[in-house]
Amino acid sequence: MNRMTRSLFFVVLLFSSGLKAQSPVRIVLEPFASGLSAPVDLAHAGDERLFVVERLGRIKIIQPDGTVLPTNFLNITSRVNSANSNEKGLLGLAFDPNYADNGYFYVNYTGGTGIGLSTISRFSVTADPNVADPDSEVIIYTVQQPYTNHNGGDLDFGPDGFLYVAFGDGGSANDPPNNGQTLTDNALGDVIRIDVHGEAPYEVPATNPWVSLGNDTLPEIWASGLRNPFRFGFDALTGDLWIGDVGQGAREEVDFWPAGDNSGPNFGWRCYEGDIATPGIGGNCPPIEDFVAPVSVHTHTAGWCSVIGGRVYRGDAFPRLYGRYIYTDYCPTSYFSLTPNGSGGFVRENVLQSNGGLGTACIAENSALELFVANVETGTVKRIVDQCPMPPPVITLGESTLNSSEALSYIWYLDGVVIPGATSASIEPVQNGSYTVLAEFNTNCELLSEPFVVTTVGMQDRSGVAFGVHPVPARDILNVTGVPADGASVRLTDTTGRTVLEQGLNNADRVTLEVGAVPTGNYFVSILAKDGASLGRTMVSIVR
Repeated sequence: MNRMTRSLFFVVLLFSSGLKAQSPVRIVLEPFASGLSAPVDLAHAGDERLFVVERLGRIKIIQPDGTVLPTNFLNITSRVNSANSNEKGLLGLAFDPNYADNGYFYVNYTGGTGIGLSTISRFSVTADPNVADPDSEVIIYTVQQPYTNHNGGDLDFGPDGFLYVAFGDGGSANDPPNNGQTLTDNALGDVIRIDVHGEAPYEVPATNPWVSLGNDTLPEIWASGLRNPFRFGFDALTGDLWIGDVGQGAREEVDFWPAGDNSGPNFGWRCYEGDIATPGIGGNCPPIEDFVAPVSVHTHTAGWCSVIGGRVYRGDAFPRLYGRYIYTDYCPTSYFSLTPNGSGGFVRENVLQSNGGLGTACIAENSALELFVANVETGTVKRIVDQCPMPPPVITLGESTLNSSEALSYIWYLDGVVIPGATSASIEPVQNGSYTVLAEFNTNCELLSEPFVVTTVGMQDRSGVAFGVHPVPARDILNVTGVPADGASVRLTDTTGRTVLEQGLNNADRVTLEVGAVPTGNYFVSILAKDGASLGRTMVSIVR
């Protein structure tokens, strides 16, 4: 305020508002690349490129602008067995954490003849960063498939640097050999964890759950009880593991396991399908409480048929999506998100009513941790974006008003109740309380500001003479005028009381503060006497 005429200043308290009027989080699938042939997986190599896996045996590169390079990054169609089942083929891709130095990447494909052999192989890039060497293959691990379905297909490096590979139960219906609960014969129905950076072809980590038992359990196995974990992934921030495990005929499930826990989770198949006992499987099954329960279950009666595990959004472009695990299904249905509820569980929300139809095959992230979706039926890759990507409105302090940042329309609230007639960008507060503004940005986006709390407190100096500050809000400089004669310095503090800057007055009745380096926010300006006592203070907003 240029000249204080009343005893009033404003205090900002950042706490959660009870107002629920703002638009819920909704996502949109934004077109990114097209013209692909049966894309089933996406991965990045630590740069701006996005690598797309085509089921028949090719890997292509998508440039940052969505252009697909005409030359294949890798073509191993002659080695890939993709016949007689859309669950066979080249299914997964993971780049080595040290790819920039060693040029290694790993694939999961169905090889061999007949039913096929799940094959985990390492390849190397050539001197051309956009072309790999098809003759550089080193086979790391194989599993003979007894049926043509339930091959799993995903692989990824965990936060511990080990390679995780998910295999389905082998196929057929109801897992006839009970592979999901058998840990001795093969890795079907399991997730293995191996160290591909030691002696060739791999080493078994000493911390794998069954290494020290000395029995006939396969030491590579890290988790069990899975039917067809076609897509899984690690939270890029926490390292937690999320699995989309495809169900039999009734349930689709999402599983979760915290980072750093190598105790050998068993997710329950074939005894349990989602949250129910598997129909047609009777007896010889422990109680459901003995297994890791899914964190989300969807029924086939609701249109689900083959869950597609997703990723936790950790990008910077869409703050409202941050921390949400986003997933969907292969069949036409919705997109959902899961967020922690604070009590060990998760809150599930529908974030997109339609996933665009049949064919969603993977949800993956690029190097900036933005999310993309591949559709095997349409040959497209789309980007997941927030339907309301703009920042919420920000309330700043004017000379005697509260001002909202720019929007199309405004509704102001006091303590969660609409203020009648307060529909402009600025209002003059007439009583104490918590002020918020709901701003409309388009027909689908209404966002709520953080609360701005107004409290009346004495503002005048010892002699009863007020001082002023301008411009309001300030950007690069802040002028303080009408300083009382006994003022020794001017101090700028944030709302927590931390001193941001202080400047002596040298008997002047005005001073200019350079605030160009001060972050956007609301601050107190105080006049201090020589003994450090406060002679008065006011609040000012600083914006960029």
